[in-house]
Amino acid sequence: MKLDTVKFKRDTPPMTRQNSPHHHGDLRAALIAAGIKILESDGIAGLSLRKIAARVGVSHAAPAHHFKGKNALLVAIAAQGFRTFTALMRAGRENASPDPHDQLAGLCRGYLEFAEKHEALFELIFSTGIKAHADDELRETSTQAYQLLEDTCALFEPSPHHEKSNEIMIWSLVHGYATLRVYNKLMSPDGETVLPFEFILPHLTPREPHAADKN
Repeated sequence: MKLDTVKFKRDTPPMTRQNSPHHHGDLRAALIAAGIKILESDGIAGLSLRKIAARVGVSHAAPAHHFKGKNALLVAIAAQGFRTFTALMRAGRENASPDPHDQLAGLCRGYLEFAEKHEALFELIFSTGIKAHADDELRETSTQAYQLLEDTCALFEPSPHHEKSNEIMIWSLVHGYATLRVYNKLMSPDGETVLPFEFILPHLTPREPHAADKN
């Protein structure tokens, strides 16, 4: 029996990055995905490199090859969060009619959907702490999200006060509404939204077709 046990150990290859389920570029993505799940269930305080390694099924030292500490992991998670955020806003626009007001309402629905379905990510990507550690990837993904808002607001005549007034106004409205809803400040006792967002969305003046085409 002892000899058989030794033979079994000798014939079994050790678990390495090469024969683990995740290796090369796949491991970083898997760690980020696991980190998002832990973040959404346990919050930032419950997130650790060791915990995501255990969830993915790799050694506790493996995440260190991709992230230099928890802050770097959070930055990578935030970048992925912005990608999801942008995708939902874009889907909201694509599912709306070509009418500028419907396009804007669709984008805002995507914004609100992200805040509702991904509360922890919503709080993370707009936190002051994550901004302090931002890298090029995070700055790029956050810029893409804002660019989509900017492009949508470009469908309307600009405010006479400032060229960015419309997008700042819309952003303030939808972000404030999303935050209030996340904290149940806009819900009736029966769980229904007191006031749909479309009721406070301002009726902006669409640009002439030739003006919108230039943007």
